[in-house]
Amino acid sequence: MAARVLLARGGLLRPAAPGSFLPGLRRVTSSSHRAREDSWLKSLFVRKVDPRKDAHSNLLAKKETSSLYKLQFHNVKPECLDAYNKICQEVLPKIHEGKQYPCTLVGTWNTWYGEQDQAVHLWRYEGGYPALTEVMNKLKENQEFVNFRKARSDMLLSRRNQLLLEFSFWNEPVPRSGPNIYELRSYQLRPGTMIEWGNYWARAIRFRQDNNEAVGGFFSQIGQLYMVHHLWAYKDLQTREDIRNAAWHKHGWEELVYYTVPLIQEMESRIMIPLKTSPLQ
Repeated sequence: MAARVLLARGGLLRPAAPGSFLPGLRRVTSSSHRAREDSWLKSLFVRKVDPRKDAHSNLLAKKETSSLYKLQFHNVKPECLDAYNKICQEVLPKIHEGKQYPCTLVGTWNTWYGEQDQAVHLWRYEGGYPALTEVMNKLKENQEFVNFRKARSDMLLSRRNQLLLEFSFWNEPVPRSGPNIYELRSYQLRPGTMIEWGNYWARAIRFRQDNNEAVGGFFSQIGQLYMVHHLWAYKDLQTREDIRNAAWHKHGWEELVYYTVPLIQEMESRIMIPLKTSPLQ
């Protein structure tokens, strides 16, 4: 009976890829042959990592820019969501438009499906960490922003953020007209698999460009690590369904999904509605 061979990838066992071939195993009695067979089997199950002389962030991030992104998640008291949105729409555009601040508001949303009563903000800092520090120091001296933070704190249940870099092969997130809904798909990868993810998605992104749905792709630097975020825009939920289904009819998409799924520990999807002042509409 032919042996069913499992491949080890990132510590997980799974069947060999469709169409792949591994020679059948046969029983051998010679101790030397058995030793060689054991060595061959071990080579299948040991994950080989190529030595790197540079950080993953330098290999994956865009070289032509030094932008840093901050992604904020604010869980708002249900009875305060309208008031929270109101003060955000009054204050955040002033920071976005202020020439003294080396940052831009990429987008600001409320979660529609996913965590309820949640606000999501995405900022870009042109100049990386020095720009982030400069903005933080200047906002401490901005009394309107200080008052905004105090009022906001009374409306929140919890908040968290992450600092991100953008993948070199993804679209640059730029303002767009609406109306659109946005999907933020977040992936918690297995540690040590970010390079593999980047290699596969550098090819996979070309399958998702026909309808201009790709907005931006990011990976975490500070906060929850080995996190990947893909941001997509769609006209509505049915359009989202149609576009995603169409990808499965494109040659090569199925194979890329097959190889990326084992890299994921957890994944989450949020459907978000932009606020009126969001550059991404």
